[in-house]
Amino acid sequence: MTDQATICAITTGHGGGAVSMIRLSGEEAIQITDSVFSSPVKGKTLSTQKANTLHFGSILDDGNVIDEVIVSIFKAPHSFTGEDVVEITCHGSIYIQQRLLQLFIRQGARLAKPGEFTQRAFLNGKMDLSQAEAVADLIASTSGASHKVAMNQMRGGFSGELIKLREQLLNFTALVELELDFSEEDVEFADRSQLHVLADNIEKLISRLVDSFQLGNAIKNGIPVAIAGETNVGKSTLLNALLNEEKAIVSEIEGTTRDVIEDVINIEGIAFRFIDTAGIRDTQDKIETLGIERTFKKINQASIVLLLIDLTRKLSSGLESLAKIRNKISNQKLIIVGNKIDKKSTEELNEFRNDLNLKENESLVFISAKHGDHIDQLREILLKTVDFNRVDNNEVIVTNVRHYEALTLALKAIRRVIEGLDQHISGDFLAQDIRECIHYLGEITGQISNDEILVHIFKHFCIGK
Repeated sequence: MTDQATICAITTGHGGGAVSMIRLSGEEAIQITDSVFSSPVKGKTLSTQKANTLHFGSILDDGNVIDEVIVSIFKAPHSFTGEDVVEITCHGSIYIQQRLLQLFIRQGARLAKPGEFTQRAFLNGKMDLSQAEAVADLIASTSGASHKVAMNQMRGGFSGELIKLREQLLNFTALVELELDFSEEDVEFADRSQLHVLADNIEKLISRLVDSFQLGNAIKNGIPVAIAGETNVGKSTLLNALLNEEKAIVSEIEGTTRDVIEDVINIEGIAFRFIDTAGIRDTQDKIETLGIERTFKKINQASIVLLLIDLTRKLSSGLESLAKIRNKISNQKLIIVGNKIDKKSTEELNEFRNDLNLKENESLVFISAKHGDHIDQLREILLKTVDFNRVDNNEVIVTNVRHYEALTLALKAIRRVIEGLDQHISGDFLAQDIRECIHYLGEITGQISNDEILVHIFKHFCIGK
């Protein structure tokens, strides 16, 4: 999977800044840096310095100073990659960064591939595959929740649970397979009732992990919220009020929004991806009809649907929209938003509430999108749709599609084990299903993997990590 070359890359973001960092990793990392480093302390060399130390000096190219730098030294195996690592902190000039990088390459290093530092950390046993993938999630985190979930996974919370499951299954499959060697003696090493209890517990745990993916995927990518309703009820105005900017065109002309407009809002550490859709109505306009078709597609894809109803229109109109949305959604949370509260009395609002006949997964809030009244109440209702307890309690939450697919296959395998135990099938069939479950659990952490999977995972990392 990797060669023994010393690799180097700029580890900080693209562009100029106050400071930047270049990282080298490999057997010759310290030696290569030493060859171009000059310390103000006479006779000082990096090769003779202790690990985990910082050193001030200059980087020279043919005797010319490129920059004054701080050099950090980490020695194998106590480094991020498990190899000798040098990190050079320099000034953030793009010119300086490129000069240093070219200099190290001329001295024998090569440019790192995307994710190669983390890949070496995995191959050198510094982390398992799920932890390595969490590094990428941590870098990409855009909210408090996604950061917390990625940190928990990177610290081994997810791996720890999977390792325990695999060890238990490995012990039992060893006993079941031992029985096969003594099949003529008709002996039983593995207690079937104990195996059934174990399989049931594993099935429940894997099911919980699989079910957590819906929340995890939403936290990672932003919880999709579709803003739906009839034309000209204030959907675009509501989106602008939530964003605090003029993102969507607002007009009194009906059918202005003909395409989907999306933007992300961070509310108390949770990212919500709001989708302003075309107004729902009967129309002969081909372009608007396409927009309405996209509206219903986005409603099906959303986790939360905000149905905006204009309180100044006839109640029958709002109820008709509600009926259409109810027919289109299944497990989504529906928040009914009564707009233009400033034009209705308390008595009229109560009458409207009673006529809605709210269901269990539905909420109601009255607002004025134009004036921003009660927008905070809407934000609170949105937050209540997220299971914060699972995040705050550091519960393992699956956010990675690859993990989800492997867990789904492991779940099918363990359910076949349970079914086989109930039907008293022979040990060789049981062992096959147990091994399959072990295989898919091992794929997640990298205990069982192939080069193709590893290449696919690490090529999506940024260079320098």
